[in-house]
Amino acid sequence: MSPEMIGFLMIGAMLAGIFIGFPISFTLLFLGLVFGYWGFGELVFYLMTLQFNASMMEQTLAAVPLFVFMGIMMEQANLMERLFDAVQKMLARVRGSLYLAVMFVATIFAAATGIVGASVTILGIMAGKSMTRSGYDVKLSSGLIAAGGTLGILIPPSIMLVVMGPVLEVPVTTLFAAAIVPGIMLALLFTGYAMVRCMINPALGPALPPEEHPANMREVWVQFFQGLVPPAVLVLAALGSIVFGLATPTEGAACGAAGSLALTAAYGRLTRANLKDALIRTLEISVLILFLVAASNFFGAVFARLGTPTMLTELLLGLDLNAYVMLFIIMALIFVLGWPLEWVPIVLIVVPFLLPLVDKLGFDKAWFGILVAVNLQTAWLSPPVAMSAYFLKGVVPQWELTEIYKGMMQFMGLQLLGLVLIVAFPGIALWLPAYIYGK
Repeated sequence: MSPEMIGFLMIGAMLAGIFIGFPISFTLLFLGLVFGYWGFGELVFYLMTLQFNASMMEQTLAAVPLFVFMGIMMEQANLMERLFDAVQKMLARVRGSLYLAVMFVATIFAAATGIVGASVTILGIMAGKSMTRSGYDVKLSSGLIAAGGTLGILIPPSIMLVVMGPVLEVPVTTLFAAAIVPGIMLALLFTGYAMVRCMINPALGPALPPEEHPANMREVWVQFFQGLVPPAVLVLAALGSIVFGLATPTEGAACGAAGSLALTAAYGRLTRANLKDALIRTLEISVLILFLVAASNFFGAVFARLGTPTMLTELLLGLDLNAYVMLFIIMALIFVLGWPLEWVPIVLIVVPFLLPLVDKLGFDKAWFGILVAVNLQTAWLSPPVAMSAYFLKGVVPQWELTEIYKGMMQFMGLQLLGLVLIVAFPGIALWLPAYIYGK
């Protein structure tokens, strides 16, 4: 059997193993060894050593545990609840005020944590009861919370973009800069949609009852700045130092982690139990991601050595399709795979296989990376697997799962609109990197 066909069998075995439920990292490692030994013999053991060593020596990936720790500590500082309560009171007389408050806090929290599950859970805890009590529409409320939570995938400093940078061979700083405008655009699309719906039908988001209006606006403004300024300064300092080249991603992440620790202590939330919980959660998430990075690098190297990616690229290019038709096929594949799989295996396994084709088609890799990120945001809202629905249902049990699904589908349509806009107008993603770095 030819090495290329062995590569096809390896991909089939990988998909079967993942869908059966085997641990992804160990599946990739085992299949890489077995099919690599079948395809080119004992060289596979040297290749495994080389790839694992290269993964461990990749300095950019050191930012992953630091950003994870920063996000968890910001979550424990309880700042988002304070900020949400203040924004809610400031806009008490505005129809749909809770939608505005949710998206404002979601955008800030996306920059602070980058963990979708944490974002959706916190937003659900903060806003779910208030929205139910105020008579807000369940579908619109649940869809907005779930969509707002997915912004953490895209808005820097995103853990996914840190991992994606070495895969695409694009500087993480460039990806961060490229993601800022699309992230803000999506947040504005979500907010605008909710507010227009409220203008058409005020019953979807009535103003808060008079008894919930604040008696002292000065106290509300103080609470607002106490909730907004510290995390905003911390995120902007960490992100700004990276984007403007004052610090490497790892150095910026270290400063952010140290700042989040100091901030949690300043707000009286730093206890031995909280710190221990944050460290354990950071360890769990980081080991999951980093071991998968090493295993997928090895698996990808075996697959490339077998020659299957080159054969696939030549086969697809031989179809003589328009470049944007090919891009549509690639995006459709990532969208479908995003239903059963999380972003980690897609970014580390699927994207490297597609890169030779992307290179041949002449697409900018940073732009392609942002398209993948927005596409994977959409996958978080795609029933029936959509994890955001289960996170939200867990913290707001009175909302029916079918209603949550219906709400998420509306915002999935808005994310697809955002994806189309970025394809049609690449400058949405590429303008800021070109302005900052002169490329």
